[in-house]
Amino acid sequence: MHFTLRQLQVFVATGQTGSVSRAAENLAMSQSAASGALAELEKQFDCQLFDRLGRRLQLSSLGEEMLPKAAALLDQAADFEALLKGQAGFGELRVGATLTIGNYLATLLIGEFLQRHPQAHAQLHVHNTAAIIEKVRHFELDIGLIEGECRERDIHVQPWIEDELCVFCAPSHPLASVQNISMADLAEQAWIMREAGSGTRRAFEAALRPHRRQLRVRLELEHTEAIKRAVESGLGIGCISRLALRDAFRRGSLVPLQTPELDLHRQFYFIWHEQKYQTLGMREFQSLCLEMTKGLSSSSDIQLKPIA
Repeated sequence: MHFTLRQLQVFVATGQTGSVSRAAENLAMSQSAASGALAELEKQFDCQLFDRLGRRLQLSSLGEEMLPKAAALLDQAADFEALLKGQAGFGELRVGATLTIGNYLATLLIGEFLQRHPQAHAQLHVHNTAAIIEKVRHFELDIGLIEGECRERDIHVQPWIEDELCVFCAPSHPLASVQNISMADLAEQAWIMREAGSGTRRAFEAALRPHRRQLRVRLELEHTEAIKRAVESGLGIGCISRLALRDAFRRGSLVPLQTPELDLHRQFYFIWHEQKYQTLGMREFQSLCLEMTKGLSSSSDIQLKPIA
């Protein structure tokens, strides 16, 4: 072979970041060494992997075609190295999770995974659905756990477990004692909502669409805990996953509202790039997630043992 794994590492890192300097920083090498490796790769094969747009590098059509293949080859090399080191094929696992899953499930799932496979190393990145999809698309994550739909080309989507959103308010709110709240009642309220681009916001807007109602959104927040605090303080009502509300409902600091006109069911999904090499770590982590939710009808039924 007339290329090295180091050259492929520089190519993939540059393709992901759009910058040789950032690629060099990620790979703990000098910028001149990274530039040299990339230039030598292009020279050896008389090809152009990037279009130079000022200081930014954009993948050429050949580079776009090569990126998933190079990333898969590096993943296989990492698996091979792990086997040589006696680690049973477990290398680094990069998991992305949307905020609801990341804050309430993913840490415990990864903790269980690491307990079962002490030789493995994992990273968890928590962002909204749009950001996780983008990172998976650029091979920055091995696998994503998302709470919103994904229709991106080249992204494989697999259903995991059903989730249910729940409209809620403070115990002192006038709607707290109302049974079967109508859409007209909901339209009159001030709402505390997740930001645009989040899976929760998309699912809620999809549930509203058949009713052609415009709600009065008073405040948008990026974190479910912040939404819960704002609703507790009486700023308005909210709608987030029932999974995130279990403890608050148990304590009585928040109360669920019955909204029979809204279908608030949605799905959690696994996603990965269709050309992503399926490492043993990816397969084992996905199997663990499915094992933990086997036979359950909703995410709020998940019981995860605490990590020792």
